Amino acid sequence: MSDAIKHECGIAMIRLLKPLSYYQEKYGTPYYGINKLYLLMEKQHNRGQDGAGIATIKFDVKPGNRYISRYRAMGSTAVADIFEYVQKKFAAVNKAYPEQSKDPQWLKDNVSFTGEVLLGHLRYGTHGKNSIESCHPFLRQNNWMTRNLVLAGNFNMTNVDELLQQLYDLGQHPKEQADTVTVLEKIGHFLDEENQELFDQAKRDGFSNIEISGQIGKNLDVSKILTRSAKTWDGGYTIAGIFGHGDAFVMRDPAGIRPAFYYQDEEVLVVASERPVIQTAFNIPLGSVQEIKPGYALIAKKDGTITQEMFREPAIQKSCSFERIYFSRGSDADIYKERKALGKLLCPQVLNAVQHDIKNTVFSFIPNTAEVSYYGMMEGVQEYVRRHQKEVLLQRADKISDKELDDMLSIHPRFEKLNVKDAKLRTFITQDADRQDMVQHVYDTTYGIVRDHEDTIVAIDDSIVRGTTLKQSILTILDRLNPKKIVIVSSAPQIRYPDCYGIDMSRMGEFVAFEAAISLLKQRGLAHIIEDVYQKCLASLNKPKDEVDNYVKAIYEPFEAQEISDEIARIIKPHHLNAEVEVLFQTLDNLHIACPNHLGDWYFSGDYPTPGGNKVVNRAFMNWMEGKNVRAYFSSN
Repeated sequence: MSDAIKHECGIAMIRLLKPLSYYQEKYGTPYYGINKLYLLMEKQHNRGQDGAGIATIKFDVKPGNRYISRYRAMGSTAVADIFEYVQKKFAAVNKAYPEQSKDPQWLKDNVSFTGEVLLGHLRYGTHGKNSIESCHPFLRQNNWMTRNLVLAGNFNMTNVDELLQQLYDLGQHPKEQADTVTVLEKIGHFLDEENQELFDQAKRDGFSNIEISGQIGKNLDVSKILTRSAKTWDGGYTIAGIFGHGDAFVMRDPAGIRPAFYYQDEEVLVVASERPVIQTAFNIPLGSVQEIKPGYALIAKKDGTITQEMFREPAIQKSCSFERIYFSRGSDADIYKERKALGKLLCPQVLNAVQHDIKNTVFSFIPNTAEVSYYGMMEGVQEYVRRHQKEVLLQRADKISDKELDDMLSIHPRFEKLNVKDAKLRTFITQDADRQDMVQHVYDTTYGIVRDHEDTIVAIDDSIVRGTTLKQSILTILDRLNPKKIVIVSSAPQIRYPDCYGIDMSRMGEFVAFEAAISLLKQRGLAHIIEDVYQKCLASLNKPKDEVDNYVKAIYEPFEAQEISDEIARIIKPHHLNAEVEVLFQTLDNLHIACPNHLGDWYFSGDYPTPGGNKVVNRAFMNWMEGKNVRAYFSSN
């Protein structure tokens, strides 16, 4: 993607289902769990490069001994830093106690991060908010083992203000307005209630206080706790948690917005945000990895019982299509096919844009994430050329000359790597004009391929958000090759609306499609629509979220998609550019053809899968009208 946007976040959980000695005997290491957690997190490095954290819980630890271990770090090397910290602990123990360090039980009794349940998290810090306190996992601590809670997730809630009010009504006083705080405290509250109910029942049954702790852990109804906690949540989420005694869960929102995959055998239960990382880390086939169902929680009791239980009635599934277009790793078998399909489905538009002149067109891509879509476009163009050759040759009534035959058979598309993304430039230059000049050199190009003023360049990107990098860098660099025309192709539709479920796209003014629509409204004497939308958004502020519509759709309604694309081309074309510029976007219909199981398209269509989404988009529009450069919802990410 030329305009990088951030995704919030990635999770990894491992529940060892055998005694620690089993892994020592079979795999030759007592650190099997922590090693696998490292692999899962490193393979999901794409999901978070601002911070990370891990936590582990040990079973059946004697009172007075620590059973929860946690370590968090910030920065792009956070995962490596965390596991280097853990490895140094293990190395020191191996050196000081060479014999004991071979005994898994001794390690569990004496060394941190040697538990049976392991949880990892990676994050992006958005809108400049990034600190160690924002890094998951979060802890809610208590002297009662079964009241401890470790929590990490990939989520955003749209109704944090409502959830905070509920906590206030319960008598709590959260320390900040953030969805992680509200989720942690909401689950914690009902965990406390469940503990108290079980305590009271055990007392009535005649158990001693010491016996009661075991009874609570055994009988804790995790599904009930999650059902009560999530009753009023509005958002997209995959949330993983561990209770202090060892019960663990991973819950997925009712619309399946955020991804969650798992694998289970007799040795291990593993959960991650992406499927191929589980395949790689555990060397298992594609079909062995399953998805957690929307509205369900995967629950692992301390006794090893594993179930998938519904905590909210599933809604119409609207899994995030941006996961398929951009965020998730392209090594997933289905995602790879889908990205190729996205590129191939664009071919009719692309061929029309170049007037089917294959001879004088150079096809390329904007690195690095658009490469797979580019392969799909290549495939589609090659199929067109074969069809064209076949039709011409078969339809000739007279004998074709050798030269004509040679000319026809010599038609071949020119696929080249024109754009090269250089290492990120340092931002030590402070003058705006100088910085602008440096930004132009984020990308470089390959010279000697494009014929001066003869060739058209077609360059595919996976999506266009702001258009800033296209305007400031890519188009300028491509223009140096002296093409007669540059066609920029987006494998995603026009991004028109903010996301509020975990992608850092929350401000209306950042979308070049929105800028284009506003520009067209003003050009065509329709500026009153802007004020009308603002007044409708303003009037909806105090309405229940279920009664609120997405009023911002009216901004786009007067125009065909092509009109907005043409205006985008005008906006992103630098004044000094010599080549003609055209911008093409994927259609919504083709997006759904390519990604049939991931129909979440609210950032393109404005059709939000939860009521809170409509409130967020309206608030985002109001912020733009009022000149407020803030996100339209609370989040700790």
